[in-house]
Amino acid sequence: MTRRDFRSCREIRDEIRTGKTSAVSVMQDTLERIRTFNPEINAFRETFDDEAMAEARKIDERLARGEDPGPLTGVPVGIKDNIATTEGTTTCGSKMLDGYRSPYEATVVTRLREAGAIPVGRTNCDEFAMGSSTETCVHGPVRNPWNTERVPGGSSGGSSAAVAAGLVPATLGSDTGGSIRQPAALCGCVGLKPSYGRVSRYGLVAFGSSLDQIGPLTRTVEDAAIMLDVIAGVDDHDSTSAPEPAAVVELGGGFPEGLRVGIPRQYREPGANEPAVEREVDRAIALLREAGAEIVDIDLPLTETGISTYYVIAPAEASSNLARYDGIRYGHRSTEPSGSVDELYARSRSEGFGPEVQRRVMLGTYVLSSGYYDAYYQRALKVRRLIKNEFDRAFEQCDVLLGPTAPSTAFELGAKPDPVAMYLCDIYTVNNNMAGICGISIPSGTDTEEDGLPIGLHLQAQAFDEKMLLEAAGALETLVGFECSSLEK
Repeated sequence: MTRRDFRSCREIRDEIRTGKTSAVSVMQDTLERIRTFNPEINAFRETFDDEAMAEARKIDERLARGEDPGPLTGVPVGIKDNIATTEGTTTCGSKMLDGYRSPYEATVVTRLREAGAIPVGRTNCDEFAMGSSTETCVHGPVRNPWNTERVPGGSSGGSSAAVAAGLVPATLGSDTGGSIRQPAALCGCVGLKPSYGRVSRYGLVAFGSSLDQIGPLTRTVEDAAIMLDVIAGVDDHDSTSAPEPAAVVELGGGFPEGLRVGIPRQYREPGANEPAVEREVDRAIALLREAGAEIVDIDLPLTETGISTYYVIAPAEASSNLARYDGIRYGHRSTEPSGSVDELYARSRSEGFGPEVQRRVMLGTYVLSSGYYDAYYQRALKVRRLIKNEFDRAFEQCDVLLGPTAPSTAFELGAKPDPVAMYLCDIYTVNNNMAGICGISIPSGTDTEEDGLPIGLHLQAQAFDEKMLLEAAGALETLVGFECSSLEK
């Protein structure tokens, strides 16, 4: 993997616009690269070869006529397998939706096309986006390009691995409790989770409807800003999308004047993070202070409470959302003889859903059941409100929060069979979703010379303040001096 292969979205767009290359040539290189390297990491489940080449030819024809196809002219983009496209199949990494073809496409995919981007294929994910390692995917685990014996994070592991391996310059992921940011950290790329409502969820297969948000994974903060500007905005198909103007961000204007960076004490508890992770956070703080930022100590005492609160609310919403997969209207239907409709439901869902999805559906059904609703679900909603209030108070003292994205670097495949140990991978990201604020992970460095695994820094900002978030992230990206393109083979 050479440096030439790691061009950014902006670089590809500019080269196509100026005639240095063509959309067809870029697409040919992209598809060839996927064919060559994807078998080793399993980032892509399928590619849209014929459709993508046809779109590339149309882009070149428009340019020849003097038209401007848009800010993502000819850029190949991967789409997470839980975001609907009319091309190929949308399986959510599950046997339940094996072979399912969507009759419509997600709003974000339409907006990418309108901006000149070309969807090139589907990236693998944890089943129904439930996981932190992309090991629950029915199509097989995704492997981290930095070390193929390690996980890429999850649930958007295919999307992060595709960017880290240089297969495509950008992908779409979804984030319910950290599923964009955590894999971005483990794969050494940029992962942006927008504020809840900033981006339409129409066409995103629902997991936790009050938590889910679509966002980009890219090689640079600038590319993340370009992608956000394209996909953001109100959508008549999604009543939860906010009528807020897109956060158009022009980076490269220098260090944000008067930037106040909050450091939550709870993110730095002794022994909470691997030493290399702590080192990178310390380095970032020192660089920011030297650049003129004000460093502010912040208290977020409900940080640890967030995991237990999240794993009441998210499974409750998942239990409701996944009830539609009954093998009757659609979804996998068991071929085993069944004596009743109830038996058919049970067989179909037991066969169609994997162990992690079944675990969360049962947990969600339990906390919503009569006699337990008030004790668990209603109480979790109250704690969620307290978590939101805690962030509101924090942002009265600072502009952004800084900490590690994950407490460790990428762990080995199969190393976390205990579900609770897996859930704790998202300890620094889940509260962001419950509060509805925006967050971004940027690569900072690697752990050791022997392992060379990337480490991510997590920045958070108030809801709908993506402009501040991206400006701070762009400045920090420059200071730490680490690029996704550092991965070379």
